[in-house]
Amino acid sequence: MSLALSTLLYEWRRYMAAVMALALSGLLVLAMTGVFIGIGKGFTATIERSGADIMIMQPGATSLIGGPSGVPRRFIPLAYRHPEVVEVKPLDGAGGTFQSIKNYDPTLSQAERARTRAPRQQFVQTSIIDTTPGAVTIPQDYSEELVDALRQPFTVAVDETALTKLGVKLGDRALYNGRTVTVVGVTRGYPNMMQATIVMSRDTLRMVGQSDEGPRVGPLMIKVSDPARAKIVAAQLTAMGDGQWKAWTRQELADANAGAMFEEGILVIIIGGCVVLGTIIGVAITWQTLRGAIMANIKEFASLRALGVGMGSLRRIVMELSFWVGLVGVAAAIGLTMLVQWFALSNAVIIALPPGLLIVVGGGLIIIAMLSGLLSMGVLKNSQPADLLR
Repeated sequence: MSLALSTLLYEWRRYMAAVMALALSGLLVLAMTGVFIGIGKGFTATIERSGADIMIMQPGATSLIGGPSGVPRRFIPLAYRHPEVVEVKPLDGAGGTFQSIKNYDPTLSQAERARTRAPRQQFVQTSIIDTTPGAVTIPQDYSEELVDALRQPFTVAVDETALTKLGVKLGDRALYNGRTVTVVGVTRGYPNMMQATIVMSRDTLRMVGQSDEGPRVGPLMIKVSDPARAKIVAAQLTAMGDGQWKAWTRQELADANAGAMFEEGILVIIIGGCVVLGTIIGVAITWQTLRGAIMANIKEFASLRALGVGMGSLRRIVMELSFWVGLVGVAAAIGLTMLVQWFALSNAVIIALPPGLLIVVGGGLIIIAMLSGLLSMGVLKNSQPADLLR
């Protein structure tokens, strides 16, 4: 075991402040970035968890976030020309007004409803699924009971994060665009952080008068006979489209959606501010902690110099010590972030932690620790062997 690692293990209390500074800096960056990625995943969870192996969008689309991605309806039969395609369905959706009819009195004026806190009318997004067994549009974590319930006419499901906002619970009735619907299911893991979303079947969408039979549809969701060949089939479908469409595998689209979140200027500013703030805090506290710890051990360093250990070797010990402090800080940052992630998930908030993010932030924390160690080198000048005689 090296001297630096032994020092950290036996005198860990001296270095705890540096470790916690790094851990909290990492937590700040990981949590903020993870929340924004989670918001994007909340928007696209229905697609990423569906049975679709491939998505077809117009050639200019770069993701499902922030731009048109629909295609002409005539592309549906064209996609079936590939022998490995077994199902093609459009990603459909709508929107409308939603109002709980619990304690609802249509004779009250708007002011009277506000005064009596009666359920108010809200605009909701509508996500559509096909209820045929194994349909490509059904998220894989939907239970058979939920799908069976949504087969019934005029039924909807609501995510648990939107129940309070919409003023409904399981079994309640509500008005959707003036038509009475029943809440027959409550989903989990599809957070509605901005706009409340309800789920209904394509048949119910038609019954409430919102079925779109126009020439354009949403992106096409495609199931293939062998999911392991999805990437190959996607490339072949793109070639078959001859520039009219582009086929994406589900993973490629998920990565593109995550990247699209960081194309928003305000998000870059917020995350960039967190990175700068975390770096300043991490460097300042870690530097001062390492400097204090080295000063506390200055007689030990002076003894090493008296035994003939050169300044270069002492500097390497300090840098190695900084590296181990950084490594422990990374582990603590990931551990704390996972605790926050678990707590957030228990409250239906997604904090996504892709491996790439962990690697980048972890590497940054180690660099901060090494920089702090470099700034602490000046203390070694006080390790004069003659001081041991005082």
